[in-house]
Amino acid sequence: MYEQDQAAAVKRIKRYITLAIVAVVVFPILLGTFFTVEEGHIGIVKRFSEAKYQVNPGIHFKVPMIDSVEEIEVRTRKNEENMASSTAEQMPVTVAVSVNWTVERSSALDLFKQYGGLTQFEQRILDPRFRSATKDIIPKYTAEALIQDRAAAIAGIERLLMDEMEGFPVTVDNIQIENIQLPQKYLNSIETKQTEKNLADAEQHRLARQNLEAQRDVNTAKAKADGITLVAIAEAESTRIKGIAEASAITAKAKALNGNPLIIKLTEAQNWDGKLPHTILGGGSTPILDMRSKS
Repeated sequence: MYEQDQAAAVKRIKRYITLAIVAVVVFPILLGTFFTVEEGHIGIVKRFSEAKYQVNPGIHFKVPMIDSVEEIEVRTRKNEENMASSTAEQMPVTVAVSVNWTVERSSALDLFKQYGGLTQFEQRILDPRFRSATKDIIPKYTAEALIQDRAAAIAGIERLLMDEMEGFPVTVDNIQIENIQLPQKYLNSIETKQTEKNLADAEQHRLARQNLEAQRDVNTAKAKADGITLVAIAEAESTRIKGIAEASAITAKAKALNGNPLIIKLTEAQNWDGKLPHTILGGGSTPILDMRSKS
C-alpha cells in the first residue's frame, strides 16, 4: 500500500513538472502572438529580418518566434545644426539652423526598407542636404541683411532644401535660423552705428520741432494780420456805404428843395433861433443898420 501511494505521488509530481514545462514554453509563445504599437508610430513587421508590412497604432497579432516588430515615429521631428559659414563680404559667421520634418505614414515601410530607420535616414539623406542648402544660401547675404532680413534667408534655405528632398517619403517644413554669431568687432561697429543713428534721429526730431514751433508763430502772426486786414476792409466798406447813403440823402434833399420852395421856408423856420438879424443887406449898396437901442 505504501508503495502504491509513493508511485501515485511520483506520478503527480511528474505531471506537475510537465505542466510547468508546458506553461513555461507555451506561455511565452502565446504572449508572442500579439504586440502593440504606440500612438504616433508605425509598426514595421519583419519576418526572418525581412520587412513585410506596416501596421497602425494599437494591438496586433504576429507569428510567434518568427515575426519581429520595429517602430518608426511619424510625429514631427526636429533636427538642429550649428554650421560655420561666411557672409557676402567674406565675414565669418556661425549659424544655428533647425528644420522640422515628418515621415509620411503611407511610406514608412518604404523608408525602412531603403534606409533601415530614421537615424540612418537623417545621417545619410536629410542632414547632408540640410547643411548644403544652408551653406549655399548664407553667403548670398551681407551680415547686416542677414540680421535684418532673416526671413528671406530662411525662405531661400527652405526652397532649396525642398527641391533637394523631392521624391523622398518625408515632408520638410518650418526651417528656422535660431542664432547668428558674428565677430565681436562687427557687433561693436553695429552698436556704434546704431548709437550715431539714434543721435541723428534725435537731432532731426529737435529740428522738426523747432520748425513746427516757427511755423506755428508764422501762422499766428498771419492770422492776426489777416484779422486786422479784414477789420480795416470792413471799416472802409462801412465808411463807403455811409458816404453813399449821405450823398444819396443830400441829392434827394436837393431835388426836394428844387421842386418845392416852401420846403426852404420850412427849413429856415426850423433852423431859426428866435433872434432877429443885426444887419440886413438890401438890394442897394447902402446897408440898413439896426438903430434899436440896446437894453
